[in-house]
Amino acid sequence: MTDAVASEKPDRALSLPRTWGYGLGDFGINLYFITALTYLTYFYTDVFGLAASAVFWLLVVARLIDAFTDPVMGMVIDRTRSRWGPMRPYLLFGAVPMGLLLVLVFTVPDFGDTGKLVWAYVTYILFGIAFTVVGLPYSSLTAQLTQDYDERTTLSTVRMACAFSGGLVVSVSTLWLVGLADNEADGFRNTMVLYAVVATLLLWAAFVASGTSNASNTGQPSDTSHTSTTQPTTTSLASLKSIDLRPVTQNGHLWVVIGIFCCGMLGFTVRSAATPYYFKYYVERPDLIPQYFLVTLGVMVLGLAAVPKIADRLGKTRALYVGAAVSFLGCGLLYLQPPDSIVGIFVAGGVISLGATPVAVLGWAMLPDTVEYAEWRHGVRADGLIYSTASFVQKLAKAAGGAAVTGMLAAYGYVANTVQDDATVDSIVGLMTWVPALMVVPLIGFALMHKLDEATHRKLVRELAERDNNLSVD
Repeated sequence: MTDAVASEKPDRALSLPRTWGYGLGDFGINLYFITALTYLTYFYTDVFGLAASAVFWLLVVARLIDAFTDPVMGMVIDRTRSRWGPMRPYLLFGAVPMGLLLVLVFTVPDFGDTGKLVWAYVTYILFGIAFTVVGLPYSSLTAQLTQDYDERTTLSTVRMACAFSGGLVVSVSTLWLVGLADNEADGFRNTMVLYAVVATLLLWAAFVASGTSNASNTGQPSDTSHTSTTQPTTTSLASLKSIDLRPVTQNGHLWVVIGIFCCGMLGFTVRSAATPYYFKYYVERPDLIPQYFLVTLGVMVLGLAAVPKIADRLGKTRALYVGAAVSFLGCGLLYLQPPDSIVGIFVAGGVISLGATPVAVLGWAMLPDTVEYAEWRHGVRADGLIYSTASFVQKLAKAAGGAAVTGMLAAYGYVANTVQDDATVDSIVGLMTWVPALMVVPLIGFALMHKLDEATHRKLVRELAERDNNLSVD
């Protein structure tokens, strides 16, 4: 980092309580996200009683509908006027419905096969919509809380620390909590009630923390920067017509970051959904699932501390290269492990997770930079539209990842709770190893195209500030 760039760094705006208070929201969100990502496919096939082919189409349809709600929600955010700004109201009012829907998703109704399938479609689609209504505004707040290039890395690191911690709790505790009930169906439902209560409280905490004032004269944006002065206590939606799409359609930096997101999400989704099957049918030790998640997610939590330092020293792009290479190495190592090599499996999983950590953090740190780029180039600040576009494509990747797991299982004749043939077991091993490894190649390609570096971002933020000052003088 040059002295010139360092001298341009603004004073930091975010206090520790505000940073960690905001981050706690992602702990709550990941009680939902990791639960659905890791256990929902298993729940539908082995507990709910759906065939793998039925789950395949359920995940495809539900997640496609979920993805297409993102652009609408993005436009809604950019046109929301309230006393709390355009994003925070959704954390306050959306947390309870989202929690209730999670419980319904993991409830097994006393219906026939057709009725249960309809129940699964309706509850999962509604949950996906609720997740968008809360999760998208929450993620969009990053661009509002600070414009500082490095501080965004710190904020995203804290977010991911909370997110991984939430995922760790889910991965380690879920099966144990489920086992406290008389049967798996009741256990999953009771566990989701607990998660919903905790997540709701944490999202409300994030609502409060993200509204705390920063120190004055920092020049940083706040969540109230879009608040209407004529409608201070209500949330109203303007017409969704005549939307300026240039912040998305003419924003190459955004699409590079989206590409990085998608590759990381595909690999993570496939690995997470395949893990219960891997330990149940390949290793034949389902009791090791919580311990495996404890190790792999624990490595990610510990590795987070190094991400800001690596990014500061190497730059965000080179840090991505390092992470991708380590993850690729770990996938190869895991592929070579026989089912009785428990230590080797755990070590390889830890290597994969260590490499995935920079990818998970830096994508979120890069995305808000594209908001200022669009504002600088087109004169339009469109946080909601940009974040919803990224979320839309990321969810398509998530749908593809989930479909890849259930689709491959169905193609190889998977039947729940029976001994699988060699071909099916091999497909499960492939889902854990070579499929995620393939995602590393395009990820590196997108990282090579990332040109919105620290110096460029600071320059355009400074020019935006000069424009605002000129307008104020005029």
